[in-house]
Amino acid sequence: MRQQQALCIFMLLPQGFRNAQLRGFIAQLLGIPLTQYSTGRMTYDLRRLRLHGIITRQGGTHCYHLTHEGLRVCLFMTKVHQRVIRHGFSQLMGGCPKAPVRPIATAMKQFDIAVNQLISQAKLSK
Repeated sequence: MRQQQALCIFMLLPQGFRNAQLRGFIAQLLGIPLTQYSTGRMTYDLRRLRLHGIITRQGGTHCYHLTHEGLRVCLFMTKVHQRVIRHGFSQLMGGCPKAPVRPIATAMKQFDIAVNQLISQAKLSK
């Protein structure tokens, strides 16, 4: 997810971006020191992004550009994470216990009760 966030920012660079530029930014987003996010790992991540058509390498250089499809994918994934996944996990993990309506947490409690009833009916409990 952090890669997609960083790529959305680096798309604004007309000359493209390099491994070192993106690496430093992603390390900051991950909250880890730059030494823990090695150049080898960044190279591997860039290769995966290129093979999936998210970025292209500028011929004869070590610069990369975000493709049009890559931009759409990165924006979509970033928005889904910010608006859906974060809030869903927050409800599941009790991040908002005072919220008046927590449909996901309520559904998970009902699911847990149903599974426990099924286990006790099958006499699988301890």
